[in-house]
Formats: sequence, structure tokens, C-alpha cells
Amino acid sequence: MALLGYGRVSTKDQRSDPQRAELEAAGCEKIFIDHGVSSKIRDRPEWLALIDYARPGDCLVVRKLDRLAGTGTMMLGIAGQLEDMGVDLRSLMEPQIDTTSAMGRAFFGFAAVLAQLRVDTISENTLAGLAYARSQGRVGGRPSVMTPERTAQALRMREDEELSFRQIGRVLGVGESSVRRALAAFETEDPAA
Repeated sequence: MALLGYGRVSTKDQRSDPQRAELEAAGCEKIFIDHGVSSKIRDRPEWLALIDYARPGDCLVVRKLDRLAGTGTMMLGIAGQLEDMGVDLRSLMEPQIDTTSAMGRAFFGFAAVLAQLRVDTISENTLAGLAYARSQGRVGGRPSVMTPERTAQALRMREDEELSFRQIGRVLGVGESSVRRALAAFETEDPAA
């Protein structure tokens, strides 16, 4: 049985040294670390290399489960893949995750379900908050560069001088798309226009 380490950092600027040191201290014989790769991408280069290298009876060691997968569904898929390969899983920061025992396997499945529930709950709460804000007349995002004064000026330039959106944007010092959006919103608010 070989202890194989896996680590991942989300951006290329992040350092993987702390993860590598912890995996070495845990006795990992070979360590695979992905750099600048999201946890939601399943086919990461070093992950694929680890899967190719692993043999039945090996144990995969990670610092934390979030290094492996970004969703509970993905985590359960990885757990199934490792189980099919005959490879166990152990987390250094979550010692209850150790699939070399029946209790560890059960806890792992439960933890993955809870992780997915957390993701789903955050998503539902965010959507509910956005819907409430919209019902109160608030919209997200940064304020428009097209103030009411700029919009009125753009409207005059469009009607009186027959300037294009691009020309108006240059005069006002804003992008063409900002002018288009502001005038489109004005036209939908003012049916007489």
C-alpha cells in the first residue's frame, strides 16, 4: 500500500508549499498538486496523473476534502471512483474522513451530503435575497455611469443632433453600451418617446 498525496491551489499565485509539507509529514510517498485550477473542474492534470498512478490498496491523502471537489455531488463521484479502484481516502484536517474503516466510509458519505446541502442552501438564500431586493426596487451591481443628467444630455444629442451611440459615448466619456442601455431604459419608461 502506498500513501499518495493530492493538493490543489485555486490560483497560480498561491503557494502549495504548506500542503506539500503536510502531505510529506503524513508519509506520502508521491505527491500530486494542481496549480491554478478550480475545485469544480473534475479533469485536473495532476488529479488525472494521480488516478493513472494509483493502484488497488493505495490510500489517497488530502489536507482537506475541499482540495478534491467543489460540490458534494462531485465529492460523491470521486468517492465512488476511488472505491471502484480499491483506493482509500484520508483527510488530514478532517480525521473522521478515513475510508479504511466502515465508520469512516459512512461519515464520508454523510459529510459529502452535508457539503452539497450547504452549497444548495447558500444558492437558495442568495436567490431569495435577490428576489426580495428586486421586489423592493433595488437591483444589484455597481451604479450606472449614466446619471440622469448624462441620460438627458444623451437623449438631446440623439434627437437634436442625430448623433450615433458611439459619438454620444465619446462626448460623454462613457462606453457606447452604457449609452444604449440608458436610452433603451428611458424609452421603455416613456411610451411617448
